[in-house]
Amino acid sequence: QTQLVESGGGLVQPGGSLRLSCAASGFILGFYAIGWFRQAPGKEREGVSCISSKGGSPIYADSVKGRFTISRDNAKNRVYLQMNSLKPEDTAVYYCAAIAVWAVLEKCPSEYEYEYWGQGTQVTVSS
Repeated sequence: QTQLVESGGGLVQPGGSLRLSCAASGFILGFYAIGWFRQAPGKEREGVSCISSKGGSPIYADSVKGRFTISRDNAKNRVYLQMNSLKPEDTAVYYCAAIAVWAVLEKCPSEYEYEYWGQGTQVTVSS
């Protein structure tokens, strides 16, 4: 079965950190670029970050630049999103998505281009 599964979400205080994990099964993640998205209640889904299939040239949304770090371990078929200095406005359901792109990304693909999506993991930043 081809699927992506996110984990690592939870409740954290402002200024805290979380590391999200995106695990792939049924396909080789190393052939895919990965994007992280989030959707807050009442808001549209927005792109957070993306990373090329071989791990180079990560791209970040301005709202998370300098606080979030995307990385991948293709040997483990996983992609991570390290989130530091979390703010209440980071509260959302976070999703990972995969797209079969071999070339180094120059910009993050549109959400409509991704082929596989996870079910999401809730991140709540609150005191």
